[in-house]
Amino acid sequence: MADQLTTDPEAIREAVRERYAAAAAGVSGCCGGDVSALDDEEREVFGAELYEAADRDELPDAAKLASLGCGNPTAVAELHEGETVLDMGSGGGIDVLLSARRVGASGKAYGLDMTDEMLDLARKNQREAGVENVEFLKGHIEQIPLPDATVDVVISNCVINLSADKPQVIREAARVLKPGGRFAVSDVVADESMDEATRADMQQFTGCIAGALTRAEFERALTDAGLTDVEIVETHRVHEHAGSAIVRARKP
Repeated sequence: MADQLTTDPEAIREAVRERYAAAAAGVSGCCGGDVSALDDEEREVFGAELYEAADRDELPDAAKLASLGCGNPTAVAELHEGETVLDMGSGGGIDVLLSARRVGASGKAYGLDMTDEMLDLARKNQREAGVENVEFLKGHIEQIPLPDATVDVVISNCVINLSADKPQVIREAARVLKPGGRFAVSDVVADESMDEATRADMQQFTGCIAGALTRAEFERALTDAGLTDVEIVETHRVHEHAGSAIVRARKP
């Protein structure tokens, strides 16, 4: 029987942390690792296969194996030379490293993660990739450790759904964006018909399904945070009751 989802934010955060710490440990080679953090069925809808081959070829194998995302936000963020980018929940660093190369030496890419094991793996991947314009930060996406109006673009790959306070995450993203800045994430969006049994399943929550916002909830959280030009486009199905979507918005 699946573990039932608690409503305690700290318990949810710890469950998420445990899953992604274990994923990082497996990928980095300890505990008999060097294997993908996803099983065969999950790899059909999550992970590095969602990236273009040219992007995958730029990255260390460990960064690709650690990819747990549901899309490719760097492909839709329209990054430009000299911009500053923040990846919320950066994991093994795949999107940070791709972003850093797109913004060039005059730009910068921040990665934010709460999991020590993922941060260690990301920094290892950064060294292997030889990318210098990157800084990995430890912290929570509900309390981003950056000043107001710091970044041009906020990206995220299948992470917002893991938070117990998604409106706060979006408010924080809006806070750190500069005026005119862009919000461009890949995330899971739940169908209105998602059943309560799925919603209550902790395994489905840490697997990016049960905690997903519906389209209407996502739109409301973005507009409540002061973001405009909201666009939500589903890209593929990841579950009977949920799809992966590109979510874009702009700070006026």
